[in-house]
Parts: sequence; structure tokens; C-alpha cells
Amino acid sequence: MQAWLSTSLVRHYPASRARSRAALTLHAARGQSVSFQVAFRTEAHPVKVSASATAPDCLAIRVRRVGCVPLRHFSTATPAEELDGIGYLPGLAPDPLFPDAETHAGSYETNAFWINVDVPADARPGRHPVAITLSSAGAEPATLTVTVVVHRAVLAPRRDFPVTQWFYADALCDWYKTELYHESFWPILDAYFDDIATHGQDTILVPVFTPPTDGVKRPTQLLGVTRRGDRCEFDWSLVRRWITAAKRSGISFFEWNHLFTQWGAKNAIRIYEGHGQNASLLWPPETPAVSPLYRAFLAQYLPELRTFVEEQGIADRSFFHLSDEPHGDEALANYRAARQMLRELAPWMKIMDALSQIEFARERLIDIPIPIIDRAPEFVHEGFPAWTYFCCGPRGPYLNRLLDTPLAKIRMSGWLFYRNRAQGFLHWGYNYWYKSQTTELIDPYQVSDGLAWPSWPSGDTFMVYPGVAGPVDSIRWEAFAESLQDYALLQAAGMSPDDPMLAEIKDYADFPKDERWLRLRRREVLRRLDA
Repeated sequence: MQAWLSTSLVRHYPASRARSRAALTLHAARGQSVSFQVAFRTEAHPVKVSASATAPDCLAIRVRRVGCVPLRHFSTATPAEELDGIGYLPGLAPDPLFPDAETHAGSYETNAFWINVDVPADARPGRHPVAITLSSAGAEPATLTVTVVVHRAVLAPRRDFPVTQWFYADALCDWYKTELYHESFWPILDAYFDDIATHGQDTILVPVFTPPTDGVKRPTQLLGVTRRGDRCEFDWSLVRRWITAAKRSGISFFEWNHLFTQWGAKNAIRIYEGHGQNASLLWPPETPAVSPLYRAFLAQYLPELRTFVEEQGIADRSFFHLSDEPHGDEALANYRAARQMLRELAPWMKIMDALSQIEFARERLIDIPIPIIDRAPEFVHEGFPAWTYFCCGPRGPYLNRLLDTPLAKIRMSGWLFYRNRAQGFLHWGYNYWYKSQTTELIDPYQVSDGLAWPSWPSGDTFMVYPGVAGPVDSIRWEAFAESLQDYALLQAAGMSPDDPMLAEIKDYADFPKDERWLRLRRREVLRRLDA
């Protein structure tokens, strides 16, 4: 068995050749998490290999096994130089990080263990050795040592840059065979919320109603609704419990799901009696968005929503959606009418939506626009502060985090958001484990494209896999989380987005995509913070 060290920005495929790296140095601020890998390649005989780690008491170590999932097709419209895995894929792609430190490796096969090093804020600055030992029956253990250089700087929390990925409560209910209103749901939710907060996401979608995106979903409605003639009574107890759970995990911002249908606000959303147990709708699905029936409902609901967010102390930390990804003249007209109705009923609401047609911002229909990354510079150029997003695309040279996106490119996310003056980031798929636009659950360990390739590339639909009682992280999720720490480092150093050090970042397509650039720039930022 041959063993070697690698950074966290390398995928080790089953057929990857052995390497000879025996030394590795990582730099970290106090309060930061860094990661690396120990890879190994077996010879003629299968062997069980276990990994263990030792480190000074001031460092917390976690060891996980890197697993592989099938990738049947590369992402389309992407040149070879923008892909990872040429020569190994289609095939098995390294991605899930299983919470065990042992694997049964086959003959002539490469595997890896992933090691996270958490540096407490009160850790002693200096050089600290982290030793990883690989053991197998009948062979001498192999020990490799990584040096973690802890800097004097303390990583401050990221400010003024919310990050959200849409959370699918229906996926948890279906996978774990439970319901929002059952006690068994809530410990599972806690595990996912902890994972979200640990990885730097600070904003969570609140499914007060069943989210009206990506097809007709199974009812998952936190708000209990009882209809009594023309009046509705609302039970906020599950909404309150959701908010409390999020706060307990460290999540501080809240998205309230869209009030009108996707892609243009044509209709009212599906709202159910009770929590949707009997799938009994309050009105037909084709009910127009600005109909008297829906307006009368919103006139009852919106004042109660305002009271609720104020009572919870989250009024200034809430984002409200109208319709997702509206585009075209008809959608613009529908959106305009729906926005006017909301202004009349709830002038206090600030509206945030993913949309890339700048006319919505020019007409002041949107308070917080979220354009896709290839359109975001246009909004900044015209003076419209905006978040940004990507979704299935753009592809090619653009930033993304798919199963075949190089990990160094994913790790550039925080740098690009900072340099391009994004005000926040949204992605639609934290845990979408469904066939595209349906309620048909898929196995994410086997299907990573929602069965919709080539429209949906592998890796766009989710960042975590379902585990026994909580999430199984992916290496893409780890790389993205560390990029958000890089954002916080840039912010703590007081760097201008126009700092010469970032000049090579031109936009979301034209930027450095190699690990060496990242390593050198991180060292420079840490030196500035140490000064």
C-alpha cells in the first residue's frame, strides 16, 4: 500500500495513480477550519484500512472516508480545461464524506480519508503537527504528518453577506418517512440545521406554505390554516418551532417563501387547509395572482406575518419573495401587478427574488435583485446592489460547483463574491432529492442530476446526502464552506474589492482557477491580519 498527503482541492478517483507527497503545510487563522486528505493505493490484494489522527490538544480533528458516486455524463457546454476527471469520468466521482474512518479497499484501487482540523479561537499560535496513521492487517502502519501553522489572527464572523440554499422539508419527510407535524421530524431537522450553520450558511427558507418552485410538491406547510367562511385562522406554532430550531443552530436570517407561482407570478400559490394533511386547497390552482379571492386571503395573512416576525425579533432579518425567476414581457406585467398589490397590503415588505432581467430593477419592482452570475455585473454597473446565484448554469468558464467542477474553482467562490461586490448568494439546491419537477424521490447516492441531464448537470440539485439521522457532507460542500471563510478573512483584513491583490479576478468567468494562486493569496491575507 502506498500512502500520500494531498490538499482538499484534489479529487482522488479509484484509478488515480499513487503520488509521493509526504509533507504538507496548512495555514489557518484562529477560529478557522482547514482540511486535507490522506490518500492511498492498494496493490494486488483487497485490504481493510483504518485511519486515526493525533494532534495537540488545541486542535480538534475529524476523520471521514471519501466515498464515490456514479457520474454518467460530463456537464455539457464545458471545455475539457474547465472539467475535473478527464480520463476517469464518466465513472465514479469522489464526493460524499462518510462518518467512518475505515474502508475495505479493492485491488489496484485508490481511496482517501478527509481530515478536518478545527482551530479554536484561543489556540496557541505557531506550528502544530497533525499525524495521520493508516493501519491494515499484516502491514506496518504508515504515519504521515501535516504541519498546521496557526496565525495570531482570529477569524471574525462574516458580515453583511447572507448565504442561502433552499431547504426541502419535503425531502426530509419522504426520505425519513415522517411529517412536519410529527415529533420524529424535529431531531432530524436539528441535525441538518447544525450542518448548515457549521458550513457558513446563515439564512434558511421558511416553508410557511409549500414552496411553489420546481413542480407541484407534496404539501409541507408549517402554518396551520383553518377556514371559517370568509375568514381564516392561523396556527403559528410549527413556524415558531422552525424559527427557534434555526436560531438554536446559529442561523440568523430567514426567507419567507414565494407568494405567487414560479416564473412570472401568474397565479396564487397552493395553500392548504390545516398543514395539508388532506391535500384540501383553499382555492383552485388556476386562481389568478391578483384575484379578489387571493387578495382577501393576503389581507388576512400579511398583517399576522408582520406581527409574527416582530414578535420573533427577526423583522430586520427577514427576506420576502414574490415569484422565482420571472422573465419576459408577460411575466413583467404579472409581476408588476402582484407587486402593486403587495405594496397596498404590506408596504413594509422588502421583496427579494432571483431574476436576471434588469427591467425589474429599473422599474423599482424589486428591492433586492438576485441576478444569475453572468448578468450580475450589469446590475452592479447600473448601480443596483444585488445578490447573485447560479443554477444549472452558466457553464463553461463560469463559477459553479458540480460533480465535475474542479475543486479549486469551487474554492474561489468567496473570492469572486467579494471581488464582484455581491451582496449575498442564493442557490436552489441544498437537498433536492427528487426527479426533476416531480414528487418522485430518487437515491442521491445513485442519481445526481434529478434524472434531467443534460438540462440539469450532476451535482446541481444537492450539496448533502441523507445519512442515518442527519446529513452526509460532500467535498463540494466543504470546499464551498472554506471559500466562505476566505470571504470572512478578506473582510476582516479590510480589503477593498479593488485591491491589486484581487486584480486577476475579472468577473465570474475570468478568474484564477489554480490552487497555487489561492495558497499564495491566503498567505498574504493572513500576513496582513497578523500585522
